[in-house]
Amino acid sequence: MKVLNTKNELISLLENYKKEGKKIGFVPTMGALHEGHLSLVKESKKQSDITVVSIFVNPTQFNDPEDLKRYPRTLEKDLELLKPENCDVVFAPSVEEIYPEPDTRKFDFGYLETVMEGAKRPGHFNGVGQVVSRLFDIIKPHKAFFGMKDFQQIAIIRNMVHQLHYNIEIISCPIIREENGLAKSSRNMLLDEDHKKNAPHIYATLKKAKELVSQKNVSEIKQWISDEINNNPYLETEYVEIVDEMTLQVTKEWEEKGNKVVCVAVYAGKIRLIDNIVL
Repeated sequence: MKVLNTKNELISLLENYKKEGKKIGFVPTMGALHEGHLSLVKESKKQSDITVVSIFVNPTQFNDPEDLKRYPRTLEKDLELLKPENCDVVFAPSVEEIYPEPDTRKFDFGYLETVMEGAKRPGHFNGVGQVVSRLFDIIKPHKAFFGMKDFQQIAIIRNMVHQLHYNIEIISCPIIREENGLAKSSRNMLLDEDHKKNAPHIYATLKKAKELVSQKNVSEIKQWISDEINNNPYLETEYVEIVDEMTLQVTKEWEEKGNKVVCVAVYAGKIRLIDNIVL
């Protein structure tokens, strides 16, 4: 496993692989790796000849400076986790390496960035667009792998790939959960004991909601989910939304075409968790 810190080293290495006709799979991460990330690496290994994992906490996608400070950074442990997965290349650049100058680009993701995470975290998806496009420009992968926990982010990335005419296939992979149902997230390690114990209530509520769809209309289900989560004293709902799986258009009636996804953001103390379930 090669660990590189500069884009010049990485570009030179990957150009050699590409000359040999090898297909490059890419897993972008912000580190603090867990089984969810490792499942993406496994999928990339299946579908690609060479797998590159980036570890970079991107400052431009944090609209809250405190959140950026809190975000866990565990590079040595991350490298230990990647070795048994036979990851080929790890790219762990500095902020200066990715942004030698401030990135002032503004993306227009249209409707996709006006709902849910876009509405609650202004500027977040612009930062995602900035960093992912920079990484795509450096690595030029054939395929890139993203987890379904960040459901809205995948729609944003697909839109950006279309806008910038990248010839990159975006692969979405299932949410990996703890045994108790909590979606694996780097933020989980920031939870204290009480919040960690109560956070699985989020997914338990989403599963129950799925069973109630035939008995309640859309707004009743949303209210029920919100109330059910807020009834737990350790959790506070930020939003509950039901959207079309492809367009993210907010669902008003069950009769509307397309698969529906319930997306939630919930505070467990100061730690913000997101989850979703396909209805």
